[in-house]
Amino acid sequence: MKLKFGRKKSSEEKPKKQKSVVREWADAIIFAVIAATIIRWLFLEAFTIPTPSMERSLLVGDFLFVSKIHYGARTPKTPLQIPLTHQTIWGTDIPSYLNWIQLPQYRLPGFTKIKTNDVVVFNYPPEFEHPVDLKTNYIKRCIGTPGDKIEVKDTQVYINGTPLENPPKMQFRYYLITQEFINERVFRSHKISEYQRVQGGYAIMTTPETADELKNLTFIDDVIKMVMPNDQINPRIYPDASKYPWNEDFYGPLSVPTKGETIEINDESLTKYGDIILNYERWDDVKMEDGKLFIDGVQLNNYTFKQNYYFMMGDNRHNSEDSRFWGFVPEDHVVGKALFIWLSIDNTESILNKIRWSRLFSLIR
Repeated sequence: MKLKFGRKKSSEEKPKKQKSVVREWADAIIFAVIAATIIRWLFLEAFTIPTPSMERSLLVGDFLFVSKIHYGARTPKTPLQIPLTHQTIWGTDIPSYLNWIQLPQYRLPGFTKIKTNDVVVFNYPPEFEHPVDLKTNYIKRCIGTPGDKIEVKDTQVYINGTPLENPPKMQFRYYLITQEFINERVFRSHKISEYQRVQGGYAIMTTPETADELKNLTFIDDVIKMVMPNDQINPRIYPDASKYPWNEDFYGPLSVPTKGETIEINDESLTKYGDIILNYERWDDVKMEDGKLFIDGVQLNNYTFKQNYYFMMGDNRHNSEDSRFWGFVPEDHVVGKALFIWLSIDNTESILNKIRWSRLFSLIR
């Protein structure tokens, strides 16, 4: 015999009150915000390209998805933040966060590590006015991983003495010699978005292949790659132009620090790596004086790095603010791996031609 257990319905029991339309919409919006926040934190985040530092690999107006799971998502550092914002509230200059609470930051396990030639999104390291996770997002190509020795000779990057495979759409600055006025349509037909009229011709940004094509045009006398001489110093170069007389076309050699690596402390090592010990190794009390390093008031003769670092460069090599100018990217600043372009808009075109259809859902290489 089966027994059934239940309770008697009370005559006073009232039917459930239905939610109002406003309540249903509010619940749906709250759920959507929570779901979007979790997806954005753990899996994928949408970004847009605002500057030409990666052209032609990535174009201004490209909208792309960045994977958090490749390298592992970071745990939140700044919890007091309006969801789905970054530094400011949408359309305003009002900060979207409070830095009253700063949590220790960890990285969840990923299924791969950053490799040479990966296109990486990261937080701009020298932007110290914001917490790490809210610094401005940059996108560059990783050309140096922990332990690599970086050198640039006549614009060619070398890793550990071996020439690095160049991105297929890498650009440089060229001097286009001509006495003719060149119509904008000519530049657009050759996918040249950066050009400027100068004495005797034009200064343009383009690929070596396109430069060779331009040389064959009857109204162009010559196209010359504008490379800085080896003995010309760029005062803005990292780490210190007064001690390392390099420029963006002749740079290094410079080794990329790796977690657990120990260096001897002297004037040379502090010139190269003092900046990252001071700013990115998460010490509360660190000082450098006369080639000496003091942590928590104790002088150190050797130093062991606490995290990995990376060297980033833009594919538009003569129009990119990158590691050649502001130094290494700490591992805790890495946001994720750029995956694919889901939309691309050309704001210089008419309404009917604004969307670059050929770029939609193309993988980033």
